[in-house]
Amino acid sequence: MKKNSFSGDTVPSLFLQKHSAMIRTWHWLTFIILSSSIITVLLTSTLFNQRDNIVVVQNQLKAKGITVTEDQAFSVSREYEDKLWGVHKLLGYGLAFLLLSRVMIEFMHKPEEKFRTRMKNSFLLYKQNSENKKEYRHYLIVKWSYLFFFVLLFLMVLTGLGLAFGRELSFSRGLHNTVKEIHSITQYFIYAFLLFHVGGVIIADNTSDKGLVSGMISGN
Repeated sequence: MKKNSFSGDTVPSLFLQKHSAMIRTWHWLTFIILSSSIITVLLTSTLFNQRDNIVVVQNQLKAKGITVTEDQAFSVSREYEDKLWGVHKLLGYGLAFLLLSRVMIEFMHKPEEKFRTRMKNSFLLYKQNSENKKEYRHYLIVKWSYLFFFVLLFLMVLTGLGLAFGRELSFSRGLHNTVKEIHSITQYFIYAFLLFHVGGVIIADNTSDKGLVSGMISGN
């Protein structure tokens, strides 16, 4: 328990907040889809990399008495990578739906539970409290990092949809490459955010903010 000079009351940690069932469901679905999307990228870049598997295909067929050219082996290995990218694309559609649903949830929430309200309160708490400045600064940084995450998520979804429908939208090769580059760079920022977020939550749940994880599961 910590004293909150903003309200004058003694309250639990700032991070121990109630979350609606909609937010909790959104949070875990987003985590699952993002994690699955990352796994497909890792698999296509490693085990199912089409160029790395050319020799594997050739050797397997050679053992059966069949000899194929590099181009033929490339066509076979590419098929598996294409299937994974197909899964990746479907996950991207799911992520786009979740981003849209998060905007809708924001309008449906009670005023005190809205994302923008908690963002505003984090700034007011830091500005108006002279005690525990470090704690309020930490709370402010964490809350604003969520805004950064949403910006990254928007970029990821927007560029992903651009890559998926680039042909229908008549993207030039130059524009396609630019969108692909932005999509690729954005993913690394998301990886970094997820790493810091998960690590920070685990540390907090085992030190100053016990119950943080269970709160996002149960809502209490």
